[in-house]
Amino acid sequence: MGRRIKTIPPRTMEALTNHPWRGNLRELANFVERAVILSRGEELEAQTRELIASSPASTPISTFERAELNVIMDALKAASGRIAGKGGAAERLGLKRTTLQNKMRQLNISRADHTA
Repeated sequence: MGRRIKTIPPRTMEALTNHPWRGNLRELANFVERAVILSRGEELEAQTRELIASSPASTPISTFERAELNVIMDALKAASGRIAGKGGAAERLGLKRTTLQNKMRQLNISRADHTA
């Protein structure tokens, strides 16, 4: 990608080191690669909430829920955090605004985390 990440925030580093990485090193590599792609500057911007949500100390998240979480987060990122309207995350996902908002509430996804 030609990006240079110079710093990793302490909270992100803590989440990365405390996560069990059940999917082995490949899961870690994929997570970091995605974070690098989504980062806008020289600091790694990672969605640590996803790691915390899938840690053993919290309620287990199913593979399907994790897939939903990833798809919704990607749509929000692409829509700069906008949920409704033309080009919004709901339209991108083919969902009603209220359906997306309910799903975001269930998965603890905040729109603020995805605004540009």
